[in-house]
Order: sequence, then C-alpha cells, then structure tokens
Amino acid sequence: MKLLYVHERFGALAGAEANAHITATELAGRGHTIGILHGPGTGKNEAGWTTTFNPRFALGSGDNAEVVRAALAAFRPDAVYVHKMADLTVIAALVASGVPLVRMVHDHDIYCMRSYKYNYFTRAICTRPASLYCIFPCLASVVKNSGGGLPLKWVSYSAKKREIALNQKFRRMVVVTTYMRDELIQNGFDPGRIEIHAPVPRMGDPNLRSSFGERNLIIYAGQIIRGKGVDVLLEALALVKEKFECVILGDGNDRARCEALSAKLGLTDRVHFKGFIPQEELKSYYRECSVVALSSVWPEPIATIGLEVMRYALPVVAFDAGGIKDWLLDGQNGYLVPWMDRAKFAGRLEELLRDKALARRLGENGLKLVSERYDFNQYIVDLESLFTRVAGEGAAA
Repeated sequence: MKLLYVHERFGALAGAEANAHITATELAGRGHTIGILHGPGTGKNEAGWTTTFNPRFALGSGDNAEVVRAALAAFRPDAVYVHKMADLTVIAALVASGVPLVRMVHDHDIYCMRSYKYNYFTRAICTRPASLYCIFPCLASVVKNSGGGLPLKWVSYSAKKREIALNQKFRRMVVVTTYMRDELIQNGFDPGRIEIHAPVPRMGDPNLRSSFGERNLIIYAGQIIRGKGVDVLLEALALVKEKFECVILGDGNDRARCEALSAKLGLTDRVHFKGFIPQEELKSYYRECSVVALSSVWPEPIATIGLEVMRYALPVVAFDAGGIKDWLLDGQNGYLVPWMDRAKFAGRLEELLRDKALARRLGENGLKLVSERYDFNQYIVDLESLFTRVAGEGAAA
C-alpha cells in the first residue's frame, strides 16, 4: 500500500510528531511505501524522518493547492493520512481529489477557535460545540499569537466552520479516547466514520519497578504551561502534611511563575524544577517514585504520560479533565479527582504516600491495564487494517 502522510512540520517536536514518525516507521517496516506532504522543518531528527518518508513533498508559504495536486499525481497514494494541518487550501485540495482521507485528531484544533477547549480567564472547560457562543461571550476570535509578531491574533469563525465542514468529508477520523469521539459527534461528525486508536507508547523496561521508598517522591512530567495546572498542583502540595519530595520534569512559558509560586507557598526545599531530562534519566526517578501527579486542568485528549508511567507500575493521581478517565479508573490504578479540587488532590497524594502497599497494588493494576488494553503491536496492526479498509472503500467507489 502507498500511504501519504500530511503534517504541518517535518522532524521531531512534540507528541504529534512523535506519533507520526513512529507509526510511519512501523508501517514502512511492514512493507508499505510511506510518503509525506509537509511544512517547514523543526531542525530535530530530520535525518530520521528522511529515512522513513520517501518520497517527500514540501509545502510553500502561499496557496498550496497546486502543490497538493502535484504530490498526489506523482505519488498516487492508496490513502492519505492527515495529522496536524491548519492550512485550509491543503485540506480543500485533498478533499477535492477524491483520494480516501483519514484524519488523526491529536487535539481540539479542528473545532475550537482557541484550540484548547477551556476559558483562558476562568479556566472553565468548554462543553459546547463550535457556535456563535465562541464569539460572544467566549471572545475566542481573539487569541494569543504564539507565532511571533503581535501578541494577539484574529481567528475567523466562518473559517473554523469551513474547516469543520471539510473535515466532515474525510472517510475516517481517528481519535484517541471516547471523550474525543464525543467532541467530534457534538460538532456534527458522523459517528460511523470515527474510530478510536489510542497512540500507545512502546513497552517500558519490564525489570524496572519503584522501590516506593521513604523518600516519598512525587513526579510531575510534562510541559509547564497554564493548561497543565502546575500552579494548581503546587497549591495542592502546600496542603500535604506527609513528608514528601516533588520533582517537576519539563519546561515551558509558565515555569518562572510556578517557581515564584512554589517559593511563596514555602515549598522550595521540597519541590525541585529539573527542566527537560533525557528518557534514560527519567527512569532513575521512576525507580524511586511513589506516585505520579497529573495536574492538567484543560481537557486533555488522552495525556499519554499516564500510559507511559503505568508501564512502570506507578499509580497516578489526576484531575478529571477530558479523556484521562478513559485509562485512569478511580481507585483501581490511581485516583481521578474532581476538577480543580486541590484539597481532594492533596488527600489522595497523602493516602498513597502513607500506604505504600496500596500504592504498589494500584501501580500493578495500572501495568496490567495498559498491557492488556494498550498493546503497541496491536495498535500498529489496527492502523494498518484501517488504512487497508479505507483504501478498499476508495477503490470500490
């Protein structure tokens, strides 16, 4: 099968790029020809991407409709797999081509003008479909500009509705959780065209287990941005009476504010910001960890860090936000805490710090769940089956 990936970047960057590269590499290893239509390079592991994706078609900065048509004519794919792509000229040209299209929904970009489905000011999670409510009172037409230049940018409501309409014409939408499926359905997508395929991380070191020692180590691993709720985690930690140490692994534009808040709460000697660390070094923390704190207050599509740490038999405490409840079963492999309830979050952390037998048992339950439900090889087989079915539907049509 010839499969054309479409993505707005080329090279390693974040979770979307990691998923695109690993799935393409695995499918290429199974004998399929994998090409890519892509935006600018990231400067990270582009050599690895060059090895996996062949041929490669680069998008320009203007109207890319002709670039899309030329790539399809040259490669003649059996199916197209679109990851993140906000350029509607690209999406429209793909839809017009008649080639079977599959879309990987990594986040809320397609149907949310702010892209993160919660109010920047109140942090309340949005439960509405895209509508005029997005303009007023949500004021989502004006959003933060992360691309440089002016601090704010304008987002068109009519363009967002057109983006939704174009994506509704895809043969399949691939989502990562039940929550994400329901978000698409309430935005008018056909339930029969939506499939759940969680982006499964590879199996961890089967010999690595935590000592659950007296260090009482709590780990947070992820970006330090407002939606990840590191500030809320710090406020919860200030309520913990048990002796503990917490390491914050990651970086982001909210780090300075969170470090100042940690000092203000008197947590400097117990909370340590380590920044980004290599994967191998991460394991050294897992060996002493008693509980992983997942403090996201925005509606996470899935939060794959949870799947990763469960592979090391570690219990998780998280807020009930978005798709986390697909894999975090309250009282079985950790605790799902009511959204923004700092006192309850602190109480659950204390419970696992005090009762190491309980922490170990919940961790083992998590390992069993992730091993049975989130098998990497089965994930690739299921994706391959999806593309085969979609390509067959396209040939029949």
